[in-house]
Amino acid sequence: MLELVGRANAVHRQHHDPNKVQKASLLSIKTGGCPENCAYCPQSAHHREVDLTRDRLMEPAKVIAMAETAKAAGAERFCMGAAWRQVRDGKEFDAVLEMVEGVRALGMEACVTLGMLKPHQAERLAAAGLTAYNHNLDTSPEFYGQIITTRTYEDRLDTLATVRSFGIDLCCGGIIGMGESIRDRASMLHVLASMDPHPESVPINALVPVEGTPLANRPRVDPLALVRMVATARLVMPTSTVRLSAGRSALNREAQVLCLVAGANSVFYGDTLLTTPNAGIGEDAELFAAIGQQQRLGMSVPAP
Repeated sequence: MLELVGRANAVHRQHHDPNKVQKASLLSIKTGGCPENCAYCPQSAHHREVDLTRDRLMEPAKVIAMAETAKAAGAERFCMGAAWRQVRDGKEFDAVLEMVEGVRALGMEACVTLGMLKPHQAERLAAAGLTAYNHNLDTSPEFYGQIITTRTYEDRLDTLATVRSFGIDLCCGGIIGMGESIRDRASMLHVLASMDPHPESVPINALVPVEGTPLANRPRVDPLALVRMVATARLVMPTSTVRLSAGRSALNREAQVLCLVAGANSVFYGDTLLTTPNAGIGEDAELFAAIGQQQRLGMSVPAP
């Protein structure tokens, strides 16, 4: 463990400013009713026992206003997620394009996760100024079928290839703690590290068990397993931004600092990640004070 973290930190310092941690804010712009059956996700329409209110797509003006609030609170990247299986042309997609343009006009990076998309849709997102498209692999090819059956692994890889072909950065990572083996975790990282170029952004998530989903009774991931995952991701993808993502709220300050030492250089910032809890503003103030970074406080991203 000590050797792993030491080597990862050395690689991290070669390619990144070790004192720079990017803050990203994530907003669910359309919640619930997704036709996919991802076992971890409370937004799936298949999981009827989940206590989650379905919401229509938010108005662009409200989303842009929330991005402005997030920027004032210190966020540099604004990520927007819609619970869709795939992008459909029409008014809703036009509204998402307006959101992207509005976020970019604020001087922030803009990232969206909208499911599968076609080449002409990726082209329109690129023209709107989209910084990155999030489309996670979730787990290894070998374990994937035990988590999702409504979309294949190849579907995910095809979407990533489409996004890449239009010059949009990839935001692509996965989740640990779903019952996968250590080999599965390594296999997922191998798929990511085999991409040429590597994904510019690699979110590392720990499962947040949600009542009513098939994985509701999974035990919480050992924080050191998350540290190992971050460190290994840093070693095999030296220049990527490794994002400490879902599950961070369950880590104490020291575990989070160890993840940063091991190579994470971004955190999601705000009280909620789509529909699951995240570290609070006050807790983050303590974290950034501990590592010597100034933090703008007094403004949190309001719930939609």
